Amino acid sequence: MKLAMIGFGQAGGKIIDKFVEYDQTHGSDIVRVAIAVNTAKADLLGLQNIPMDQRILIGQARVKGHGVGADNELGAQIAEEDVDEVQGAIDNIPVHEVDAFLVVAGLGGGTGSGGAPVIAKHLKRIYTEPVYGLGILPGTDEGGIYTLNAARSFQTFIREVDNLLVFDNDSWRKTGESVSGGFDVINDEIVTRFGVLFGAGEITASGDVAESVVDSSEIINTLAGGGVSTLGYASEDIEVQSSRGGGGLLSRLTGGNNDLGSFDSANTTNRITSLVRKAALGRLTLPCEIEGTERALLVLAGPPEFLNRKGIERGRRWIEDQTGSMEVRGGDYPLRNSDRVAAVVLLSGITNVPRIKELQQVAIEAQENIEDIRSQSQENLEALVRDDGDELESLF
Repeated sequence: MKLAMIGFGQAGGKIIDKFVEYDQTHGSDIVRVAIAVNTAKADLLGLQNIPMDQRILIGQARVKGHGVGADNELGAQIAEEDVDEVQGAIDNIPVHEVDAFLVVAGLGGGTGSGGAPVIAKHLKRIYTEPVYGLGILPGTDEGGIYTLNAARSFQTFIREVDNLLVFDNDSWRKTGESVSGGFDVINDEIVTRFGVLFGAGEITASGDVAESVVDSSEIINTLAGGGVSTLGYASEDIEVQSSRGGGGLLSRLTGGNNDLGSFDSANTTNRITSLVRKAALGRLTLPCEIEGTERALLVLAGPPEFLNRKGIERGRRWIEDQTGSMEVRGGDYPLRNSDRVAAVVLLSGITNVPRIKELQQVAIEAQENIEDIRSQSQENLEALVRDDGDELESLF
């Protein structure tokens, strides 16, 4: 699937930068063009892989390249005012070569949470290609202002995109990790998972063609109903059994025999089904109950000799049973030079998401608190003015 990627804010820019690196390393040909947009000049300069002419600094008249300081209302205003600057970079995109737009942003900061919905709305107004969002939720330990920003931005972003893919930092940060180190690991996880998904259907450098094709139309149809989506991923390394014994997925898939011409088909099918279950029931990008999912897509990626069509079909039926959905697509993504087999499960139209309910409750409580604080502050100010006036009168 060929994408025009636009990263808004610090997190969005870094993730897009990682996608470009992933594309270059794997030859997956996902990123047709990558644009990073920010109000902070330093963040743009810190990127490694996006060309300089595709790094767009906005809001210079308002914030002079120093960012918006987690003020997502200001971020939205600047995006509205400078949307023509972003459009200038988008005009260079050969849209006829693009299957969809992907707008990526951290929803806790100011520029990304405020600006991403603005640019998504702008793109949908002009282009017929689907516009998807990839929103990164902040961890609860990042501070109240970021949680409030995320709650506000989530509601707006989901209205402006054809589907909102979500990654929840709260489920992925490890205790004791440094902030920068933790986010680097998270960004790698994001790009690995979505890289396999969006890479499906593209002809790789080896020229392998899938037996059961998953192309861009399958992804688009899975995301077509809108709403919120999450992604599951599981993989196992392929280790050829050495003369000293041992072995990994290869020996298990072949029933302990390393002769690729004598696969144990039943064992291969079982291993693939196990991977699919791990992907769907393990750590999702946005934790949720998978029952009630509206649509789903299964992609099995790896060397073609390890991709068993019967296993894929059994995994697809298992997802149907678990979700209750009648719209479950599936297929393979051959990667001849890969050293692992991976299962990716896209769950679209999910509804039972505790984290989103928590965000909505936080937003309600925060708004009430803000109103109470403002009211109290006004009363305190009026009392202070009265007291000062009484003291001045007593002096005369």
